[in-house]
Amino acid sequence: MASVDIANRFASESTWMSTQHDYILGLNTYDHDVSACLLRDGAIAFAIAKERITREKHASGFYREVVDYCLKAEGITLDDVGLIVRNCYILPVNEMEQRLLHQDMPYYFDADERKQAAHHPLFRSHSDKLMTVSHHLAHAYSAFAACPFDEGAIMVVDGVGSYRSDVTESIPPGDDASALARESESYYRFAGSEIVPLKKIWMEPGRGFLNQEFFNMPGLGALYSRVSIYVFADWNKCGEVMGLAPYGRAGRIAPLLELKDDGRVAVREWPEEFNQPWLSAAGENWEKSPALRHWEDLAWRVQDDAEKTLLARAKWLRETTGAKNLCMAGGVALNCVANGRIAREAGFDNVWIQPAAGDDGIAIGCAYYGHLAIRNKPRSFVMKHAYLGVDYGDDELRGLMNRTAIRMATTTTVSNNVCADTARALSAGEIVGWFQGRSEFGPRALGNRSILADPRPPAMKDRLNMRVKHRQAFRPFAPIVPLERAAEIFVGGMESPFMLLAEEVRPDWRDRIPAVVHVDGTARVQTVRQEDNPRLYALLQEFERLTGVPVLLNTSFNVKGEPIVETPADALACFLGTGIDCLVLHDFLIRKTKLHRLLSPLIQVYSEVGAIVRTGLGQQPAG
Repeated sequence: MASVDIANRFASESTWMSTQHDYILGLNTYDHDVSACLLRDGAIAFAIAKERITREKHASGFYREVVDYCLKAEGITLDDVGLIVRNCYILPVNEMEQRLLHQDMPYYFDADERKQAAHHPLFRSHSDKLMTVSHHLAHAYSAFAACPFDEGAIMVVDGVGSYRSDVTESIPPGDDASALARESESYYRFAGSEIVPLKKIWMEPGRGFLNQEFFNMPGLGALYSRVSIYVFADWNKCGEVMGLAPYGRAGRIAPLLELKDDGRVAVREWPEEFNQPWLSAAGENWEKSPALRHWEDLAWRVQDDAEKTLLARAKWLRETTGAKNLCMAGGVALNCVANGRIAREAGFDNVWIQPAAGDDGIAIGCAYYGHLAIRNKPRSFVMKHAYLGVDYGDDELRGLMNRTAIRMATTTTVSNNVCADTARALSAGEIVGWFQGRSEFGPRALGNRSILADPRPPAMKDRLNMRVKHRQAFRPFAPIVPLERAAEIFVGGMESPFMLLAEEVRPDWRDRIPAVVHVDGTARVQTVRQEDNPRLYALLQEFERLTGVPVLLNTSFNVKGEPIVETPADALACFLGTGIDCLVLHDFLIRKTKLHRLLSPLIQVYSEVGAIVRTGLGQQPAG
């Protein structure tokens, strides 16, 4: 149905006037990174990924938890929501739910969720308040609807999107893809609230064990995921592939893809010599594997292929549209190294990347599709930050810390100047868990759910990887810096509030902040404006006052294989179970007692504190 017809249908609904505010709910459903975004009068009120609630990385399945989270945070019910827009890249949501009624698909719908859904008002609902939008169109709306530009171009590249038969946007003329081809790349231009599709790159279905083996299809994002599977036995470890790439040797492996004159991507057949997947060496230490050099070279190759392809696409888009501004989304837009090259070399004046560029950000795109395309409302909101979770109150923190076992394992003091006290701890070499305000939406910890450390000691990177993060030694850490100091330390000094651009560290600074400099001399920078995060900005100032360095090491508050912490209970559990020296919860400074090692097994932190999270005691918004 055309957008105008849907808009006319909704325009007559009295439910729109049922509350003081106009609420729209966007949902990414069933497959990985299930999420929700609630708009209030065209602005993002709350957004959350299911993994933050269930503590299961890239959580799939039913969407009850994320819907409840947003409604509870806002203090409303489903009856107050006038429009709900959903996406599932596998099939349209109504068709997906029909299939799940009679197919046993535990990854998408386990037994417990089947019971939940049976009584949930949204499951298989035929309400006129519900609609579905296709995958890349949702990514496109997430990219431009909340950007700071009035006009520009949009670039969407990911692993796999909707079938051509399910696409809810107009197809550019001359497109001859089959009905079962899948979205790989989509390009648009926009002005105001209007969006025009320019070109779509499809992946035709291929042969395989399963028809959902997108990583064997001929697409850029699909190829990158294939390398991720080969090196890390997981299609969703593309960030690790990017981090490994600088260790590889240039040109040792021939290009894996090429761009054809008609714009299509040609992916060459997987070479026979690629017969050393980590999966075949189960139980081996990854870092001591004899195949490591081969994996490094392969990571270099696919990263180089990706950078060249994306840069060529961005230059074409600039020449085709004449646009000065570029917006990006889709999982490939999380490749900060390629993003940095696009920002520097593609010819755009400005580049804005959706902080939740992956499929969790689909919920934002769905919500804004409803606001702009269905409601025909103007754009009025700019996403200046990604702090979109609930704010937890001090009373809840006190209740958590007053539990008998926690009191015995920790000491708590209230700081009169938490930034100054934390800066002193950091400058003394302590690793600090930093929990402030509302949680970040998207895969990056941006200073509210972060582990912070001093970037000056060269050994800090290895110490963090071994004692806290429990991950491979090659993986780098990011620097955070006040925006106005960025150009002094990083070549280019571009604004990068969402940690999605890699820049070269200036030579005279590399020895001063070695813990955040990658092997190739670059860093994934996060810049901070005082108005966007006053407390984090103040902490950076206090650290510079003590050390002369306006930079801190910032990594996500979690351990390998777990989502970023959401609640105070999650933060306390991670603190007690790792080598973090100090936990800062709002103005509370928490340290471990000498009894901690003895009591830690008795406390059973992850089960006890996890129970708090799942019973809702750790999910109360402030006041």
